[in-house]
Amino acid sequence: MSEPEVVLRAVRPSDESLARAAQAALAPDGFDFGLWADGEPWLSYLDRLDREHRGVDLPPGRVPMTFLYAEVEGRIVGRTSIRHSLTATLCVQGGHVGYAVLPDERRRGYATAILRQSVAHLRERGVGPVLVTCAADNPGSLAVIRNNGGRPDTSWPSSRPHGDHVAEILRFWID
Repeated sequence: MSEPEVVLRAVRPSDESLARAAQAALAPDGFDFGLWADGEPWLSYLDRLDREHRGVDLPPGRVPMTFLYAEVEGRIVGRTSIRHSLTATLCVQGGHVGYAVLPDERRRGYATAILRQSVAHLRERGVGPVLVTCAADNPGSLAVIRNNGGRPDTSWPSSRPHGDHVAEILRFWID
């Protein structure tokens, strides 16, 4: 099976309705699609994403980050948050890359393509190896990480609140 043609692109001013729909689609999973605060005006949000990308006026605990939508044949299928460096918190949960695929678009290889391109983006910035984390009870994400060459970090057992239960968080390194 060939990998789908996924294009990572910047969020556009015309994407507000798409962002709201994606946020609503992932709400039942307890996942924040856009990292968009309730009540934050759209243009202010876009300005914040630009500042975060450039590493300007970052709040405490935040690192420079590139936030991109994943598009296939003109439709948004997911997103990625590519963190240019790590904090102590991101070393435990979050890692360099956080990605999501909309529920109706899953099981088509999009997440594998999103992570592969996100890792390539980090390599272009001189970052490597790349840390990716996920809950042990997320078989889809585990497969995506392994499909991208993720090597388990067996020295790092961790448990964190995850929704209504405590999940074991696994760490993987991608060279």
